[in-house]
Amino acid sequence: MIALNARDVTKIYGSRFGGPSVRALDRVSLEIGTGEFVAIMGPSGSGKTTLLRLSTAIDRANSGSISINGQDLSAMDEEQLRDFRRSTIGFVFQDSSLLDEYTLRENIALPLSIARAGRDEIETKTNAVAKVLRIHDILGKYPAEVSGGQRQRAAAARAIITRPAILLADEPTGALDSRSSRDLLEQFVKLNTSGTTILLATHDPFVASWARRTIFLRDGRLFTEIRSSGDRQAFFDRIIEVQASMESRW
Repeated sequence: MIALNARDVTKIYGSRFGGPSVRALDRVSLEIGTGEFVAIMGPSGSGKTTLLRLSTAIDRANSGSISINGQDLSAMDEEQLRDFRRSTIGFVFQDSSLLDEYTLRENIALPLSIARAGRDEIETKTNAVAKVLRIHDILGKYPAEVSGGQRQRAAAARAIITRPAILLADEPTGALDSRSSRDLLEQFVKLNTSGTTILLATHDPFVASWARRTIFLRDGRLFTEIRSSGDRQAFFDRIIEVQASMESRW
């Protein structure tokens, strides 16, 4: 089955000041199978973040279509999209997007609260995911009271607490130290093993090496893709080679 199906997707951003428009994605087509763990790589401006934003319908494509689990996002109104995101998609973006007026515990538990989970279930799952990501001792603090890395870990905990069908993550380790990055990636692997499809945008070859497939974008177009044989070191080395090849063709 196909978890995410993008067909001839083009996204153009206009300039506020009358300058030239920017073609962030140019007729991109790709398929992500159910249960895959896929990394998206490319230099700044290659279209990684745009692809993820279109995949949650936070932004709309100028042309083409994106379907999640067979549901065409462009055919949904805002209320339908909101319900679909809550039931199907988890996402972690570069800015943690936590609610400032809620504690970390309340932020993490929010998806379960919206789903009307029981109090005991909410407490058990919140404590468990917070312990794994090493933020259990600061759950009573507010986002403004903790570091950027701690906020990012809380945002990741919020995204994975419901075990979503598909997880979209944009540079999820960007604000994390090496140990926290590994903790988070290990949780992504466990989540993927249990059936969650993961699409992760990153500039870091180490992060991409945890995926099973890496797709490379350049100038809003697909450049190439490679698959892991199961040897993460060999996959890391191959990612470095492709990055060097991309840079040499400028």
